[in-house]
Amino acid sequence: MPFLHKGGAAREDEGMDFGIAGKRAAVAAASTGLGYASAEALVAEGATVTICSSDADRARAAAEKLGGATGWLVADLRGPEGATAFVEGAAERMGGVDILVVNGPGPGPGTVTEVPLDAYQAALDRSLLAVVAMCLAATPGMRERGWGRVVAITSLGVRQPYMNLALSNTARSGATGFLRTLAREIASDGVTVNSVQPGLHETDRVTGVYGSEGPALDGALAEVPAGRLGSPADFGAVVAFLCSQQAGFLTGASVPIDGGAYQALL
Repeated sequence: MPFLHKGGAAREDEGMDFGIAGKRAAVAAASTGLGYASAEALVAEGATVTICSSDADRARAAAEKLGGATGWLVADLRGPEGATAFVEGAAERMGGVDILVVNGPGPGPGTVTEVPLDAYQAALDRSLLAVVAMCLAATPGMRERGWGRVVAITSLGVRQPYMNLALSNTARSGATGFLRTLAREIASDGVTVNSVQPGLHETDRVTGVYGSEGPALDGALAEVPAGRLGSPADFGAVVAFLCSQQAGFLTGASVPIDGGAYQALL
């Protein structure tokens, strides 16, 4: 079906078959934003999807909008217990989890000199230990079946730390180290583990920071060679590809989805 890229013309989506129809996908924190876009792309590929949110009404509404027999759960992803419960609940609902999209609420802002020591534990709980917990809950079954995909939504701050986001930079860097270590350990079992690092996309979070127009947004876009915000559909398409049969030899990667904003060689 046709869709429109900002700054481009409508084109036909040829619908490449990613070979994941019928696969069971758990997509965390997917009632809105990039999590929702990831779930939407997987539903479009024929996957059976279970999403979660901390709010039952938002989770239910998102699942109904996604269609495709999408299920929903309420989960608190601010720590490892709730993260584990989501994956176990999704596996119970679907009979297993073949695809896991790791996502969750990021830590609040603050500089290193402003943030108290105890705030780091909360940040590690939600952006490191919750990631570890989801992976530990999902990957044993994947390994046993000889096929699986893990895609974690992290941040460009892992590559280039953001000002005023000391907690996120710290916790998500640790999560990236864990994900790459896990990727090496389970690659021979047919399970891939990758992360995606979003830049500026058309989400409520971005417009809440920069506004929908004006000098703040213009200044941010000046650093994006593509000259536009990414659409959530752009992002979801990359996630779906990383979950595909075709991406079976791609593991341990950290993929920036940022319109070219990150320009270092490594």
